[in-house]
Amino acid sequence: MRIVSGNLKGKKIFYKKSINTRPLRDQVKESIFNIIDHSKLTEVKIRESEVLDLYSGTGSFGLECLSRGSKKIYFIEKDNFSYNILKKNIKLTQMENKSVCFNLDVNTFLKKNKKKFDIIFFDPPFKSFDFLDIIRVIKKFLMYKENNLVIIHRDTKIKDTFPDCIKIFKTSIYGRSKVIFGTII
Repeated sequence: MRIVSGNLKGKKIFYKKSINTRPLRDQVKESIFNIIDHSKLTEVKIRESEVLDLYSGTGSFGLECLSRGSKKIYFIEKDNFSYNILKKNIKLTQMENKSVCFNLDVNTFLKKNKKKFDIIFFDPPFKSFDFLDIIRVIKKFLMYKENNLVIIHRDTKIKDTFPDCIKIFKTSIYGRSKVIFGTII
């Protein structure tokens, strides 16, 4: 696994090899960032954005954001093994000053959070649906900036029904991965 673009382009990062995890493939990452950078569907851009990376895993998405000029990434990962790899990757990329890491359950983090974010990235376990309630909590406590972007990574076989507080404007399919783009309204 590597950083695809930006000032860390080509930098290899560690990832967790497991049947229970599925790292965000480089091709999918590149496509996500192309949509953000070149789509007329959103005005949100990576550069200078503050990003909330929920279910961060080993940090692939957030580190890619930092490589491309994001101001700060808030990584949330409850699995201790993944969290330790995340911390290792942040140190490896020398992005400690632009990273805030929490080894917490997403709900616990949200109860403590007072920040607002430009971009919110969800990469929950494919069998999990609790992220739908988390979208409602983010809406209720206004944890997003007026001009915001929500990105959700799911399995193509899963049929999600989204709450009415999120407006979906694009869904892209990449093999087994489905990436949903929207905004909290």
